[in-house]
Amino acid sequence: MKRVLSIATLYPNAHQPRFGTFVARQMEALAARDDWDVHVINPIGIPPLAVGRYARLAQAAVSGTEHGVTVHRPRFTLIPAVGGPFNPAMIVKAVLPLARQLHALEPFDVVDAQFFYPDGPAAAAIAQELGLPLSIKARGADISLWGHKAYALRKMQHAAAQAAGLLAVSAALKQDMVGLGFAGDKITVHYTGLDHSQFRPLGRKRSRARLAKELSVPLDGKLLATVGALIPRKGQHFVIEALALLPGTRLVIAGTGPDKAMLQYLAREKDLSSRVHFLGSLDHASLPVVLSAADAMVLPSASEGLANAWVEALACGTPLVITDAGGARELVTSPAAGQIVSRDTAAIAGGIRQVLDAGLPPDAVAQCGARFSWEANAEALADYYEKLTAAS
Repeated sequence: MKRVLSIATLYPNAHQPRFGTFVARQMEALAARDDWDVHVINPIGIPPLAVGRYARLAQAAVSGTEHGVTVHRPRFTLIPAVGGPFNPAMIVKAVLPLARQLHALEPFDVVDAQFFYPDGPAAAAIAQELGLPLSIKARGADISLWGHKAYALRKMQHAAAQAAGLLAVSAALKQDMVGLGFAGDKITVHYTGLDHSQFRPLGRKRSRARLAKELSVPLDGKLLATVGALIPRKGQHFVIEALALLPGTRLVIAGTGPDKAMLQYLAREKDLSSRVHFLGSLDHASLPVVLSAADAMVLPSASEGLANAWVEALACGTPLVITDAGGARELVTSPAAGQIVSRDTAAIAGGIRQVLDAGLPPDAVAQCGARFSWEANAEALADYYEKLTAAS
């Protein structure tokens, strides 16, 4: 059995159980096979004075075995708001002694990073120190945000040059990486996975009844869902504005983030408070119910890699209304999957009308997401790692 050491700042913990769950599911699926022993180092940034949420986060820096994955959670010094340029070095300072110790006890075969910044440059330093091949995965915001900050891009380019291989969650993201100067022949497209036992059509009528009972969302009218962090990039404000053009339609917003107060104010300003329902952060048991209840999932993102929420919605039989961001065209390949629209209110409202009028059968929509699974994701990842180690 070969061993991988994965550096992942995106990973769930006791304080943030929904943070980076897609990374955890990927590594758990790999660990469930019999060919790779998976160790994750999940460095947690804590300021010198840990108060409020940082105090709770510090308490969550606990190591252990989680769903077959050995997870280590060392703390690194984080300077909030201004620490971006220093985070890779601070991670290396905290992680390298542990990585050396683990490697000495039982050698690893490959080091990887689950996000391009700050994980990538930190993993590069660790891989170089241990004399191991390096892999770095790009997921979306690491390229669209950090790739356009000069200090981060320099570190990312250096790490990419060292890497034996790179991963991208969509072909569109691969092209964005090439545009930043990363070698295209190193980049492998590695699509996300999905748990089909959880994300599947649960019946729209039955799911609407559960929403009414459990989350107080009235049963009348058509229902739209928006799933994602409440941040400007996700564009929930466009969906609220579009709702004003769609009488008899309700919107549920699942997610948390800094835009919540602004979005609530916008709903009041548009006299839509009674039709916009903020659900907060949902666990993976509740999310399939919300998606199955909705007539469409609307997410007008400015940028994406390939959003997990897109795939999860399709698997639940819910068509998409999304913008032409990231791998959107790799997912919406037929009318059964929904509509790709411009990122403006009128176009979004028009795309919603088209999807609602089409009355797409949930089972037909679900087929559009059938190719995604954690088993397929893990198989592709294992094959990719195998090639890296064989070439080293």
